[in-house]
Amino acid sequence: MWTTIAVITVLLLYFIAVYNGLVARRNQVREAWATVDTQLKRRYDLIPNLVETVRGAAKHESETLSAVTAARNAAMAANGPTSADAQNKLTQTLKSLFAVAESYPDLKANQNFLELQRELTDTETKIQASRQFYNTVVMALNTQIEQFPSNIVARMFGILPEKMFEIEESEKVAPRVQF
Repeated sequence: MWTTIAVITVLLLYFIAVYNGLVARRNQVREAWATVDTQLKRRYDLIPNLVETVRGAAKHESETLSAVTAARNAAMAANGPTSADAQNKLTQTLKSLFAVAESYPDLKANQNFLELQRELTDTETKIQASRQFYNTVVMALNTQIEQFPSNIVARMFGILPEKMFEIEESEKVAPRVQF
């Protein structure tokens, strides 16, 4: 009789341990996906800022170059007393162009772009690491679900295998960026 009670107790404890292990792995999968989701949200938040910064930097440079070109054309077309004003305007616009050229690496727009680019690269690295971790915990859960005798416990409590994170065919093609 004591032997029967001992065997039932051991089996019950084993059953509880297997169930708790499956629940822990399932929660790891959920947590891993939440981490991926958090990094994806961060990326989604960074992209519009990056695009706007690039747009702003391009607009700034475009306006400067347009101003220099217009001032040059005006200076070339100007004759007589109006020529001095046109030349001064060209000088001023050239100064702004030189300032842009000299301090281009230090432009705030450029610094913002580089910082956003760095953050986006960092986020992409974190996304890859999060996806890899997610697949690792999914593999551990799925393996445990498929192994005997934990597969019996999993089936009893409806603990199903999770899907691995896989890149879709459309994501395998490099994105084309246009401004």
